[in-house]
Amino acid sequence: MTDKIIVGWREILSLPELGIETIKAKIDTGARSSCLHTFKLETFERDSELWVRFWVHPLQNNNDFIKECEAKVLDQRMVKDSGGHEEQRFVIQTMLKFNKEEWPIEMTLTNRENMLFRMLLGRTAMQNKIIVDPTVSFLIS
Repeated sequence: MTDKIIVGWREILSLPELGIETIKAKIDTGARSSCLHTFKLETFERDSELWVRFWVHPLQNNNDFIKECEAKVLDQRMVKDSGGHEEQRFVIQTMLKFNKEEWPIEMTLTNRENMLFRMLLGRTAMQNKIIVDPTVSFLIS
């Protein structure tokens, strides 16, 4: 991909490897890492590797629709949120589908129940592929 995608400050994304076809995300240039809302999480071992099973409410304002996901744990990191609070989070890698393009991103898992967006797309995931226009929303169909 040679051209950059111009996006608004919020967009509809897809996480196909997790079976999440649509999720509204805040495109957050102030956040280094991306994160996904999980309201329940459990670890397990598969082929001698650490995996995580987690449950997501991918549709904003809809706690009735639940998506159960699994992913191999890439890392565990201390992450500081916008309020300055540090939290140990699991990090996974998954594919991001955006504007008919796909690329792998790292994402932390955390409970965002009280936050407006179920997902934040941080700077690292933008990988010099995205330009954000903060004055608009939902430019990508």
